[in-house]
Formats: sequence, structure tokens, C-alpha cells
Amino acid sequence: MRDLTALPKAHLHLHFTGSLRISTLAELAAEQGIRLPGHLVDADPLRVPSSERGWFRFQRSYDTARAVVRSEAALRRVVREAVADDAAEGSHRLEIQVDPTSYAPFVGGLTPALEIITEEARAAAAATGIEVGVIVAASRTRHPLDARVLARLAARFAGDGPGDVVGFGLSNDERRGDTAEFAPAFRIARRAGLPGVPHGGELLGPRHIRDVIAHLKPARLGHGVRAAEDPDLLARIVDAGIALEVCPASNVSLGVYPDAAAVPLEALMAAGAQLALGADDPLLFLARLVDQYRIARDVHGLDDAALADLARMSVRASFASADSKRAMLADIDAWLAADAAGGDRQDVSA
Repeated sequence: MRDLTALPKAHLHLHFTGSLRISTLAELAAEQGIRLPGHLVDADPLRVPSSERGWFRFQRSYDTARAVVRSEAALRRVVREAVADDAAEGSHRLEIQVDPTSYAPFVGGLTPALEIITEEARAAAAATGIEVGVIVAASRTRHPLDARVLARLAARFAGDGPGDVVGFGLSNDERRGDTAEFAPAFRIARRAGLPGVPHGGELLGPRHIRDVIAHLKPARLGHGVRAAEDPDLLARIVDAGIALEVCPASNVSLGVYPDAAAVPLEALMAAGAQLALGADDPLLFLARLVDQYRIARDVHGLDDAALADLARMSVRASFASADSKRAMLADIDAWLAADAAGGDRQDVSA
């Protein structure tokens, strides 16, 4: 089998705090005298039965982890290590998502927080050789006016260079807030040239996805996996060219599906959906990007040609330039062709 860490790919669904290494989380907590719950440092998964929804447990753990990031040095470390980890597993582009609100009080405000993150993303891109973009995301748990503030902030940092803000999102519990009330924030972002990448279609189903599409006009949909429950909606998504950021490990850990085999990867692909596998929050789900590709291979039976297609879709769904996309697609072709010519090679990532 071909080495999945060597497969060039784009990573489009990774949250800032959720990218933390467990060792870094423990070190930052120790420095500040913060006692962490055992499951955050002892590799105890957050899995729950599919008859339940594990969001409350997840959010409580996420908030605990976020609370240890309280300085400029910590912000820079999170970015630097996230980019290094992605580079090590074959990502040629990372679009990391962050809501700077929680970190702002420790570094002098929203603008300094985002400036630190984008500046470090630029440095990390130069150090690793991979492209890095930043997605600013508002939270459904806060007032929609806060989302407008973040959209205006994102617009100030918008660009197509290393470390620039490349999109605007909406994250947190899908069941919170009125989707329509966040539409003005997304209009502000679009006027600045920032495409929308809101979450939708993981905890809630097709009806919620329709609301997100109608009001927020996304270029990509964070998760969107439950569009498979409504063939007409899925066909509409395909026709509109809206990519789905599918995160199998997240779906299982949060109880959306009973196991990885139940994630409707094949149904989405058969319908022609453009997919980009993502790790979401590897700190909590204990699975990075390569693990999502391994699920596609080992659980869903995709061969290496199909895995290469998934990687190509991630590149096409990214906000990279046309030239960068051509280069990444050529690298994927080379990955497939070289191994075809040289014989099978063991996946050392396993």
C-alpha cells in the first residue's frame, strides 16, 4: 500500500485549539498551575453511543483546553506546531480556523490576537514549505453582532499571501442561534472577497443545511455529511459546487454515527459531491488528517486511486491560487504514478 503520509493533500477543516498537541496542552497547563481532566491528557477518547449526542462533553473539554492558551508565546506555539504537524503528514496546504475572541484579553484585543496568528502562520509556512491560510470563524453561541465585528476584522487581514485570512466561518453548536441572523456578517466577508465556510449538517440534518445554504451562501460547508439523508439536497449541493469538509472521526466521537463504517462517504462520493477530509479537532478526537484517509482506505475500502481523488478534491476545494492548485495536483499525480511504476510500498503511517 502507498504511504498516506506522502500523499499530497490540503487540510481545510482544523480548529486552532483543537490542533493542540496533548504534550503542549499539558505543558501550558503546568506552567499556569491549571489542573486538566484526565481524559485530556491520558488519551481517553470522547466517544459516546450513537443514541446520544456528545456535544456537551466535547465543548466542556474544548473550553478547558482553550483556557490554557493565554499569551502571545502560546498563540504562536499553537500555530507553529499545527503547521509542522500537518507538513509531517503530507499536507501541502493548511487552512486553519480560529475565533480570536477567547485569546484577545491576553494579548491586548482582537486585532493583536489575529495579527499574532497570521504573522506566525506566515513564518510557519516559510519554515515548512507548505501553504497556510487562516479562516476567521464566529461562534453561534455569541450574539450575531459579534460575528459582524469578526467579519470586519477578517476583512482587514484578507489576502492571498502566506498567513493571510482566506475565508469566514461560523462554528460551535449547530443547534444554537438563528442562522439567518448571521447573514449580515457573511455579507461583510463576501464584500471583502472572503468566501463563507460555515459549519452545518453534523449535529443537525438536511433542514439545517438548507437554512445555512439559503442564508449564508457557503463556498464550503463544514461537515455537511448529513446531506446524504436527502438526495435532492445533495444533488443541489453538487450542482452548486459547494464542497463538504467531511471529518469521520469527529462524526463517530460525537455520536452522529455508531462507527466509521456508517459515515456515508461512499454515498457522498457516488452523488458527485466534492469532499475534503478533515481532522476537525485531533486533540479531542485523537485522529489527525492521515487517520481520516486511513479510515477511507481501511473501513470504506477505497483504493489508492480513489484516495488520490479525495486528495485532489481537497486541493480543488481549497482557496489556493490556480497556480498552486496545479502544482499540488501534479504532485498527487506523481504520488500515484511513482508507486505504480515502482511497485507497492508499505504505508508507514499505519
